[in-house]
Amino acid sequence: MSFREKSAWAMGGLMIITGLFYVSLVSGLPVDAPPIAQLGPLIPYVLMVIVGSIIVQITLSVWMPHEANSAADEREQPLINRAGHWSGILLSITITYAAIQYLCTGQGNILFQWIVGSLILAQFAEYAFQVFLLRYGR
Repeated sequence: MSFREKSAWAMGGLMIITGLFYVSLVSGLPVDAPPIAQLGPLIPYVLMVIVGSIIVQITLSVWMPHEANSAADEREQPLINRAGHWSGILLSITITYAAIQYLCTGQGNILFQWIVGSLILAQFAEYAFQVFLLRYGR
């Protein structure tokens, strides 16, 4: 398993953990909370992602120091680019759904949560696509 694949596995796991943490914070918000209250759960989520990413990458770098410093090779780079492309398509689909839902309901708070959730989902999907393509892609 390459360093890129191990990194994608670890970061995908981090995105699942932090995404569930964000959902638990958002589920505690009242439905009629003011718009500025929507930022409350976002701040600890972002801090948790930043700190977690630093810890994960440092751990992987200490564990595999020679591979951590090398650039993606000619086989990995197109696969990583394709994974990013596919996650971008997923992001555009979920954002379009959020916009349509906003047009139907007019609830900006829900639109905001859909957008943040779409970003989390797309980032997880990029890591999942990377794992899949690095393992089975050609």
